[in-house]
Amino acid sequence: MDTVRYETADAFTRHVEQLRTSGIASQRRVLVCCGTGCLAGGAKDVASAMEKQLASLPADKRAELNLVMKKTGCHGFCEKGPLVVLMPQGTFYKGVKVKDVDAIVHNSILGGEVIESLLYVEPKTGERVEKYGDIEFYRKQMRVAMRNIGHIDPANLDDYLLRGGYAALVKALTTMTDEQVMQQVEKAKLRGRGGGGFDAGRKWRSAKRALGDRKYVICNGDEGDPGAFMDRSVMEGDPHGVIEGMIIGAYAIGSHDGFIYVRQEYPLAVENLQRAINDARSRGLLGKNILGTGFDFDIEIARGGGAFVCGESSALMRSVEGKVGEPRAKYVHATDKGLFDQPTVLNNVETWVNVARIIEKGADWFLSLGTAKSKGTKAFALTGKVKNTGLVEVEMGTSLRDIIFGAGGGMLDEGPKGRFKAVQTGGPSGGCLPESLLDLPCDFDSLTEAGSMMGSGGMIVMDHSTCMVDVARYFLSFLTDESCGKCVPCREGLLQMYQIVSRICEGQGKPEDLEQIESLSDAIVLGSLCALGKSGPNPVLSTLKFFRDEYLAHIHDKRCPAGVCKALITYSVNHDACDGCGACLHSCVSQAITGTIKKGDTFQIDELKCDRCGACATVCKRGAIAVA
Repeated sequence: MDTVRYETADAFTRHVEQLRTSGIASQRRVLVCCGTGCLAGGAKDVASAMEKQLASLPADKRAELNLVMKKTGCHGFCEKGPLVVLMPQGTFYKGVKVKDVDAIVHNSILGGEVIESLLYVEPKTGERVEKYGDIEFYRKQMRVAMRNIGHIDPANLDDYLLRGGYAALVKALTTMTDEQVMQQVEKAKLRGRGGGGFDAGRKWRSAKRALGDRKYVICNGDEGDPGAFMDRSVMEGDPHGVIEGMIIGAYAIGSHDGFIYVRQEYPLAVENLQRAINDARSRGLLGKNILGTGFDFDIEIARGGGAFVCGESSALMRSVEGKVGEPRAKYVHATDKGLFDQPTVLNNVETWVNVARIIEKGADWFLSLGTAKSKGTKAFALTGKVKNTGLVEVEMGTSLRDIIFGAGGGMLDEGPKGRFKAVQTGGPSGGCLPESLLDLPCDFDSLTEAGSMMGSGGMIVMDHSTCMVDVARYFLSFLTDESCGKCVPCREGLLQMYQIVSRICEGQGKPEDLEQIESLSDAIVLGSLCALGKSGPNPVLSTLKFFRDEYLAHIHDKRCPAGVCKALITYSVNHDACDGCGACLHSCVSQAITGTIKKGDTFQIDELKCDRCGACATVCKRGAIAVA
């Protein structure tokens, strides 16, 4: 169907109706995930092979099948990629290689067979599952922000329209005043999904009332938390969802200029967003006189250099202005003086995507989801020692247990050290929560009260092979490196805290170190300019609160219970278990292992030569390497 420009809302409605009654809407689809994760696993070659196979079919067969292949965004099940889904039947194939494409086309698509070897196996039952919607990873989810990714080609605007895209924008611009849009967002109690959970309607209202020559809306797509990739996947897989939400927000506050701030490490997100912006402009959905309503609004992409601090609102705005990304004092509100000292509304990707859904379905629908103070759903990047890693979107208030042992499939290793130990939520600014809090509901307030935070939605699962003191050291190292250095409490306080925790990991800790950490934390929280410093002590404070015995073991016993901190562990051979296979001998690069490869002989480890890399324990199939 030829590209058309919608000079009026009626023209838009007619075109969408034409799409729905055309053969496009009834096409059978082969959905090949081409999100960043699957691309890293070879999805580009799989998609190319699939295109060639389908193109090689006789023309009459292609017409009979009414079949199309689409390169979609991330399906969320990143660990199992590359993924291929056959629709409308919903057959889900995981771990697809180029060599599998021929069988998928000829045996499955043409022959109606199911390729058992490519089906997902449920870890709890061992059963193979054919249908996309029957897999527990997906069945346990409620997708609102991620409703389109994995189902549409992000490069095809018509795909977005066929799933109801831009209908909310038409509704807002033609049947609602800007004040009515504002009231719906306020009524929905939408809270920002970027970390702080601030009331979006309250923020918008402040900017609407503020005086200024121009007003701006910004989408924060920086997403600097280690392990978080929700916003990236939405920008890559559903760019029009972000754009539509921003246009509606701009209409509500009276803005005509918008920016999407994307980190340098997200090139595919930039590519798909820019294409979507261009396509929306060409259709009359963005730019001057949108849909003939007289409302003007346009968007530019601003690229960040990857500084974690630029995820903070005021630092991000300075970066967009071309300045060094440093925060400013919080008494200067962005809604009064933000970008270029003009009233500005900044929300993250997930927040903006929710806006169109609220306008489309109404605030009452959104209010029906979630908890009393945390409405709607939340997307999490579930990673770590869990069987099903990937993107999970659930209703607010879902417990940590339901996420980790439901959609997540449970712990990766079922051995003694594979038992659940902790989950870290909220990225470097969040905290580590123990097994006793697994039934804690995931909402803004519950997580904060427990000593962690929602953050942007990173969720890292840890087992008993994890040292919690080492985890605190890792996040302190990250925050120390990423501090902009503008304020002393953050710049010097986090560094001192990192040095203390490092000494503890190296066996040089003292009992008074724990009091000093807590005292430093108070000073950093009170004196830091932005959330990087104010929440920086969270990983240490939460591990001290829930895993204090591990700190004490490091300090008093000079022992790392998890066997992670190299200065506090030794490796030895359990001669009763060793069968003399020699695997450890070949793995040791420091030549610390001696002995003869012979049935019945055992080996010795020279502690002076051993660099505690752990390679010997990794390769030993009999568990004969003891760690103390």
